[in-house]
Amino acid sequence: MNKRMSYNIYGVIWVAVFIWLDQWTKTLAVNNLKNQESVSLIPGVFQLHYLENRGAAFGIFQGQKWAFVVMTLLVLAVIAYLYNRIPLGKRFHWMRLIGVALSAGAVGNLIDRLARSYVIDFFYIELIDFPIFNVADCYVTFSAFLLIVLFLFYYKEEELEFISFFRKKQAPEDV
Repeated sequence: MNKRMSYNIYGVIWVAVFIWLDQWTKTLAVNNLKNQESVSLIPGVFQLHYLENRGAAFGIFQGQKWAFVVMTLLVLAVIAYLYNRIPLGKRFHWMRLIGVALSAGAVGNLIDRLARSYVIDFFYIELIDFPIFNVADCYVTFSAFLLIVLFLFYYKEEELEFISFFRKKQAPEDV
């Protein structure tokens, strides 16, 4: 088995592990928080609060289930395409982690939308009245933040040529 195939297999395994963790926490939320009072973990700051979100972030696009499904499938296709183009080597482990976390976050919430027609959210930062979110949302947020940091401070522009959809040459394999 070549190195790229190995990275792809490990990526799929980690996506599955992250999805399992997301779904497990949502099951815990349903079993322990649904129809219950919020649980304050840090009074005035952070609590567990059950919410069935039929929209996207901040509750926008309520009831647009099939639009979310189509968008998620398109995003997953782009992530898979780019993941397979990430140059091999240790310098790009962070990019692979981002691909795994983004995929797991997208699939975790997609599972909810398909199975229930809503996403289960349960983390609430009361201190700043931040919208209620879940583990899959954490994956996506962490990945976006890490991607910005890496683009600004870690990778050089020429190292990111693999992102181009119209690139003619193959990515260097051991950068």
